[in-house]
Amino acid sequence: MTQETFNESGALLVFLINLGATLAMFGVILVIQIVHYPLFSRVGAENFRAYEAAHTALITLVVFPLMLAELITALLLALQPPRSVPSLAAWIGLALVGVTWLSTAFIQVPLHGRLSAGFDASAHQALVATNWLRTIAWSLRAVLVLWMAWRILETR
Repeated sequence: MTQETFNESGALLVFLINLGATLAMFGVILVIQIVHYPLFSRVGAENFRAYEAAHTALITLVVFPLMLAELITALLLALQPPRSVPSLAAWIGLALVGVTWLSTAFIQVPLHGRLSAGFDASAHQALVATNWLRTIAWSLRAVLVLWMAWRILETR
C-alpha cells in the first residue's frame, strides 16, 4: 500500500464518519425543530423545570458526541479532502459546522438557560425561531455531504 493510497483511504474513512454524523444530526434537528421544541409550550408550568432539565441532560448525550465527531471530521476533511471532493466544498462544510456550534453556544444554550428557570413564552418563541438557523445549516450540510458522497462514488 503506497502512502498516497493510505492517505486516500484515511480521507475516505474520515468522510464516512462525517457523513454519518451529519446525516444523524440532520435527522435530530428536524425532529427537534418540527416536533420537540414546538411542544415545549404544552408541558405545563408545573412540570416544565423538570422537563427542561431532563431534556437538556438527555439531548446532550445524543447530540454532543455527534456534533464533536462532525466538527473533528469536518476539520480533517477541510485539511485533506478525498481526491474527488473539491477543497472549497470541504471548507464550506466546515463553515456550516461553525454556524451550528456558534448558534448552539451563543443562542440556543442561553435560551435553554432561561427556560431552566421555568417556562418563559418569549424564550420559547425565540428558541423555536432561532433554531431555524441550525436547521438550515444542518440541512445544507446534509445536501453537501450527500453531494460529496456522489462525487466519491462517481469517480470510483
